[in-house]
Amino acid sequence: MAAIKKILLLGSGELGREFVISAKRLGAHVVACDAYAGAPAMQVADEFEVFSMLDGAALGAAIDKHKPDFIVPEVEAIRTEVLKDYEDRGQNVVPSARATQMTMNRDRIRDVAANELGLPTSKFLYAESLEEMRDAVAKVGIPCVVKPVMSSSGKGQSTVKAEGDVDKAWDYAVAGMRGDRKRVIVEAFIDFDYEITLLTIRTRQGVIFCPPIGHRQERGDYQESWQPTPMSDKAVAESQRQAKAVVDNLGGYGLFGVEFFVRNDEVIFSELSPRPHDTGMVTLISQNLTEFDLHARAILGLPIPSITQHGPAASAVILADRDSTDFSVDGLADALGSAPAGIDIDLRIFNKPTTRPYRRMGVALALAKNGDTDAARKAARAAADKVKISYKA
Repeated sequence: MAAIKKILLLGSGELGREFVISAKRLGAHVVACDAYAGAPAMQVADEFEVFSMLDGAALGAAIDKHKPDFIVPEVEAIRTEVLKDYEDRGQNVVPSARATQMTMNRDRIRDVAANELGLPTSKFLYAESLEEMRDAVAKVGIPCVVKPVMSSSGKGQSTVKAEGDVDKAWDYAVAGMRGDRKRVIVEAFIDFDYEITLLTIRTRQGVIFCPPIGHRQERGDYQESWQPTPMSDKAVAESQRQAKAVVDNLGGYGLFGVEFFVRNDEVIFSELSPRPHDTGMVTLISQNLTEFDLHARAILGLPIPSITQHGPAASAVILADRDSTDFSVDGLADALGSAPAGIDIDLRIFNKPTTRPYRRMGVALALAKNGDTDAARKAARAAADKVKISYKA
């Protein structure tokens, strides 16, 4: 009998929760780590540890204690130098310590894509102070987008539409930063037709792709996603070429969420996450293997059969609107019973112990067996709207 593989999961949000389920179905033993107790992935893991991923000493202590076969980051803000040290000592960091270092910071992965690989990107500059940002905005031009180099889920991201927005954008970016690097990226605004996530899986047998996922964002954070999304064969091939170039440069094995802007057939690299992507939650209903199944198989070195689609599908987020520790999630029966003929509806409620404005508390999923992605999107949004967060205090 093969030995049980132990995984140390760094970050235990909703994406980590689904990954734990997939990994445990394949016989793995998972230790879920996060800065607070009761995080979603902890609820389904074998063991858990509570500490900040930015506490290098605590991170090292957790690795020493559990001696995992695989260290799997789920969040961006981690003491990556600690991961590099342990990788040098023989630990398996997923997909690699270099990949976590490069992608934890938007400036580093952007430099790899634009300068090392020559991929098309928006015009961009960096700034480490308000004065530098004012200069960068003047050079990049208005409108432009300002993002912290380290953040997630759109935190700190805003669009500068006039000179009077610059100071406010800097303050907002600083407030939304993770880690200890006070640096922003100022990007020229791209008038794109649509944006996609290309789930790219790097395996020991080669690189494979899921069908592109379309998505819509607000405040820099995903609101809905759908699969498939209409793209020309030329644009699909170019997105795959660029994604393969980046993941091969980063190395290691696992699933990467690679984001692109598309204008006509022009594909423009945006960002990359070396882990399952929030927009990829649509694969919970759209594919025979979810993005979490694919990540687990690639990590564990297991075969990945042909990825097949069940039909046009969509996801829509369920958001909180205030801070609370005393609340309930209601309306599940109404949501699950809202499906029109020919459409399946499902829900994932994340069981987070607290709410805050715009915090993602769940997701509605729709599969249009006899329809198209527009029908699936409409059904997913309608189901999400029927789920209500009821606040008791």
